[in-house]
Amino acid sequence: MSGDHHAHIPDDRSEVALRTKALESLLIEKGIITTDVLDAVVQAYEQDIGPLNGAKVVARAWVDPDYKKRLLENGTATIAELGFSGREGIDMVVLENTPTVHNVVVCTLCSCYPWPVLGLPPQWYKSFAYRSRVVREPRTVLREFGLELPESSEIRVWDSNSDVRYMVLPERPEGTEQMSEAELASLVTRDAMIGVAKVTAPVPV
Repeated sequence: MSGDHHAHIPDDRSEVALRTKALESLLIEKGIITTDVLDAVVQAYEQDIGPLNGAKVVARAWVDPDYKKRLLENGTATIAELGFSGREGIDMVVLENTPTVHNVVVCTLCSCYPWPVLGLPPQWYKSFAYRSRVVREPRTVLREFGLELPESSEIRVWDSNSDVRYMVLPERPEGTEQMSEAELASLVTRDAMIGVAKVTAPVPV
C-alpha cells in the first residue's frame, strides 16, 4: 500500500469548497434551487451516473479476456479505451478480486478517488471512521457493510493517493454466463468497485 500523499493541495480544495458552499447558499436563498434538488443531484453522481462508467469497464473485462489482461496491466490506458479519463484518474490501478484474495480501497489521509469511473466519493468513504478503521480491522469493517468473507480469504487494503487511484475488479458472480455485457454492467455497484461489497447475480423470478 502506498502512503504517499505529498502532492495533495488541501488549501486550494478548501477554497473551492468554500466557494461552492457560498454559491449553493446564494442559490437556495434566492429560491433558484432547493436542498432537495442538490441532494438528488449529488446522489445521482455518487450512485448512478459516475459508477456506471466503472460498471462498463468491469463488464467488458468479464466478457473480454484480452481487455481484462490489458486492464490489469495498465488500468489508465485500458479504461481510456472506453472513453473514461480525467484529472482524478491520471494513474489508475485495477485490482482483481478472486475467491482467495479480496481487495478494498481507502484513502487514509483525505478522499482520493477515481472520479472518471466511480463519480463522486460517498460520504462514508471520506469519513474518519472508515479511513482509520478499514486499515486496522478490514474484516470487521467489511462485515459492517454486510460483506462476510471466509477466514481463508486474504484481505488486501490499498491506500489511494493523489498519484495513484485504485479500482476493484469484482468477481463475476456465478449464474451470469448467459448475460450480455450491458446486463452484466447493470449488476455492478459502486461499493463492489471500492471493495466493500460483492456483485450478486439477479434472483430468478
